[in-house]
Amino acid sequence: MNIIIIGTAHPYRGGLAAFNERLADQFVKEGHQVEMYTFTLQYPGFLFPGKTQYTDAPSPQNLVIKRRINSCNPFNWLAVGNEIRKKKPHLVVMAYWMSFMAPCFGTIARQIKKNRTTRVVGLVHNMIPHEPNILDKLFPGYFVNAMDGFTTLSESVAKDIEHFDHLSKPKSWAPHPIYDHYGPLISKEEARLKLGLQKEGKYVLFFGFIRDYKGLDLLIDAFGDLRLQDNGVKLLVAGEFYGDPQPYLDRIRSLDISDIVLLHNDYIPDEKVNLYFRACDIVAQPYKTATQSGVTQVAFHFEKPMLVTNVGGLPEIVPDGKIGYVVNPDSQSIADALVAYYAEDNEARFTEGVRIEKKKYAWDRMTQAVIKAMGK
Repeated sequence: MNIIIIGTAHPYRGGLAAFNERLADQFVKEGHQVEMYTFTLQYPGFLFPGKTQYTDAPSPQNLVIKRRINSCNPFNWLAVGNEIRKKKPHLVVMAYWMSFMAPCFGTIARQIKKNRTTRVVGLVHNMIPHEPNILDKLFPGYFVNAMDGFTTLSESVAKDIEHFDHLSKPKSWAPHPIYDHYGPLISKEEARLKLGLQKEGKYVLFFGFIRDYKGLDLLIDAFGDLRLQDNGVKLLVAGEFYGDPQPYLDRIRSLDISDIVLLHNDYIPDEKVNLYFRACDIVAQPYKTATQSGVTQVAFHFEKPMLVTNVGGLPEIVPDGKIGYVVNPDSQSIADALVAYYAEDNEARFTEGVRIEKKKYAWDRMTQAVIKAMGK
């Protein structure tokens, strides 16, 4: 098929861009012709809480990425929609993640479908966001009504779409595939040496953009537990603050744990991701709300045990007691699980479980789900 993927991609950075590029790469490997349409303006700077939207990494050599879309310009939406309409691709995949994009994507889709040939599938990462606002009631229906079908990365998101889809359009889902492009599985010793960590230390990793719903405050509170402190366990926080860092810093200071909480609070470039995951003993995701998470799929690739909270689609991905822990989203439950992890010396057993479980998350399952959502 001729396929066009619309969404964030190089030169934009982050997990969503990585997902879209890896999806495009899989379609290419399966013999399809693929183009990617990304943004000239993704969203205004005041909507972006980080330091920069852009990556310094080179563009993927095997992908065709066209910067065409201005998310704030309706005239641009019509022009892009007409450009794609004339190409008559068999399939357009719209990688949707936030309500702000609904008017843009919905308008482009309506223009494309005037050719009466192209099927448009919404690949929905989040339908109802973790931190909702008024836009999340006004805009999503406009996007949903323009799609021919939907693919999601968890059953919970598929159910969220039903709040807006009154026609029961085709829906499919496949678990978030493994991010397998972040470098080799180097030894723990080498990773720690390069990060300047203790060779024999005990490290729990929190990785990714820091936003309230991700529960870093709960994890910090857990490290106030004297059982972890007495056992020499340290918390390694790797990721950029998307909001005011002061409440986290105040919490660390009030608990007097500045010496065991290591803050690496810059954006972690792709070439250093493997260092953090390979250096740690376990990856903690203490989320307060969730749909699914790309961090779990990076952890799978690097064969690391995980601690997740019992929210959204996370328990679907992390079998409790097999590859890690599923706990309630509170600091006491998190602390109890981490204490048990080290006391029972579970790293080897959980790591072997990860190696077995990761086989479920191949990228061809994702492409099959997208094609299924075309509906014909």
